[in-house]
Amino acid sequence: MGAGAWFGSLMVLAVIMAGAAALCTAAVAQGEDRVAVIRARGELRVCAWPDYFGISWRNPRGGEVEGLDIDMARAFATRLRVRLALIETDNLAIPAAVEAGACDIAMGGVTVTEERAARVAFTKPYLSTPLVGIANRASARVPDWAALDRPGMVVAVSAGAPAEAIMRAALRRGELAVLRPPRLREAEVQSGRADAFITDLPYARGLAQRQPWVRLIEAPPRFGETLMAWAVPRGDAGWLAEANNFLAVVKADGQLARAAERHGMAGLVVY
Repeated sequence: MGAGAWFGSLMVLAVIMAGAAALCTAAVAQGEDRVAVIRARGELRVCAWPDYFGISWRNPRGGEVEGLDIDMARAFATRLRVRLALIETDNLAIPAAVEAGACDIAMGGVTVTEERAARVAFTKPYLSTPLVGIANRASARVPDWAALDRPGMVVAVSAGAPAEAIMRAALRRGELAVLRPPRLREAEVQSGRADAFITDLPYARGLAQRQPWVRLIEAPPRFGETLMAWAVPRGDAGWLAEANNFLAVVKADGQLARAAERHGMAGLVVY
């Protein structure tokens, strides 16, 4: 996505969130039960980033958004006896979307961080993912993970992502480049301005399948492992309990495990 399109999408999101806040959040803020609001509306509004391989990503073959969390979102809507309304949201904008009432819940592989926990309420975790490096296959500068911390190496991370704090603490000699839009991690590595960027395993797997230039750099076992959970508005204990109850059900009856297997996330499920 180009810089203009990215900023355009944020403007659209801002309009959506403003409208949703005016039309939907007020009723819940006044004490009305969120499940009753959702049923009266007839739809469960779920925020998800549509570029998260295996979790919530747009399959280029059919153009539909699919993945583990999309399966879970459909199952949650079925449990509530409503239809699913998917609100496509930029990854970094998800906390703001939940806060503003653009959606009832975010179910797109949201990583748990202290900063985000100050803005949204998280369910219990359901996935855990390690960090990996992405290097350019055409470059020989990064033969392994240890090479990232050599003098002169530039390691890119997205601002606000869990990898930022983790790599800031881990790097001693390498340089950390913290990227903010419109600068993109992929472009920095392809151009040679960065030697590698750090991301989580699901995103790395998806990028490697779609982009022939990508080479995965494995970190030490369980390095930077981060938890993923669903995010709901803070201050709504009843709705958080409803989401946690649903999560407990899909863990217990095997729905979550089957979806993880189906979408290549087996081994990452947290019980």
